[in-house]
Amino acid sequence: MRIVDLSMPVESHFRWAPEVLVKGDIAAGDQFRVTRLATTCHGFSHVDAPAHFVAHAPTIEATPLDRVVGACRVLDLSACADDAPIGPEALASADPGGAEGEILLLATRWSARRDYKTPEFWTEAPWLTREAAEWLLARRPSAVAFDFPQDYPIRLLLKGESVPSAEHVTHDVLLRAGVTLIEYVINTAELRTPRVLFSAAPLLIPNADGAPARIYAIEGLDV
Repeated sequence: MRIVDLSMPVESHFRWAPEVLVKGDIAAGDQFRVTRLATTCHGFSHVDAPAHFVAHAPTIEATPLDRVVGACRVLDLSACADDAPIGPEALASADPGGAEGEILLLATRWSARRDYKTPEFWTEAPWLTREAAEWLLARRPSAVAFDFPQDYPIRLLLKGESVPSAEHVTHDVLLRAGVTLIEYVINTAELRTPRVLFSAAPLLIPNADGAPARIYAIEGLDV
């Protein structure tokens, strides 16, 4: 059995400013060391709830754990070009095959190609076309995980630009249809097998539209 951590650390980042405050020094005589964390639910590695994109939709505590923990097949997209669309043909070629209801992990190895702490990770990444999102939906997965900013408009957010909701294609096609989105996965270059046990359990934050998650894959199990 081999465990691969796929989580983006919650630390200083140009996109987000997490507040991580440490109080107490045991070496100086304090009884406890206590850290306080304040951050967005949609930064770093996280899980989207339908309420993130759809009015009156379920919030994160309604996401069943069996949607985000379970058998996962890895679509090796490491040959995809920088700053270019990924269409359904590329997904079909990369899919090792499996049953409906599995988690799909789209692995471009992007964090090995660009540093996630830099703008280039976000502005030079590949992205999915609407046809690709529809292809994913047709596989009927429980969730889809991405190791790259999967919707082209994500890069526009860095410039304060907004576009119609339909252009956020994975949100519009998948999340709207109830397929859970798992975003900002890293370290997929460390994966060695096309099938893994995948876990992206979000923090239980009632009434939140998403939540951070510690994401990892376990290789070597019969899944």
